[in-house]
Amino acid sequence: MIEQAELIRLEKSIEGTFGVLRLDGQVFCVTLEPPDNNNSVNTSCIPPGRYSCRRVESPRFGTTFEVTDVPGRSHILLHPGNVAGDTRGCVLLGKHFGFLRGNRAVLNSGKTFAQFMEQSHTSEEFPFVVKEMVEESSAFINKEAAWTISA
Repeated sequence: MIEQAELIRLEKSIEGTFGVLRLDGQVFCVTLEPPDNNNSVNTSCIPPGRYSCRRVESPRFGTTFEVTDVPGRSHILLHPGNVAGDTRGCVLLGKHFGFLRGNRAVLNSGKTFAQFMEQSHTSEEFPFVVKEMVEESSAFINKEAAWTISA
């Protein structure tokens, strides 16, 4: 059972919004959202704040969790995917950061998402906090680098 989830943003750029997901205080995985587009529907990351996640059935992704109470937004899901183009305002879960076809990405997403659903199998709803930890990045990105989070 998950008592609380925290999405902690590490980097924001035109390539996406990259962070880590902590479950009950422990780092679980890395995350990718679209770039910050002022909370624009289908094209923006979620604004920092306190929300709830509740279990839902998605026609495309099956059983998952929806981030609720985001002002002006709905259908924000946690789901598998690798690059910012795989999300329409949702949160992608992955094992580590890397590159896919030349794009910044989160990798091993399908397996990571399955592990998330396994860990949350007794949860119907839990608090979801989004925090900013860094400013927008315009720094050079090393395409050879890939960070790994051990789960």
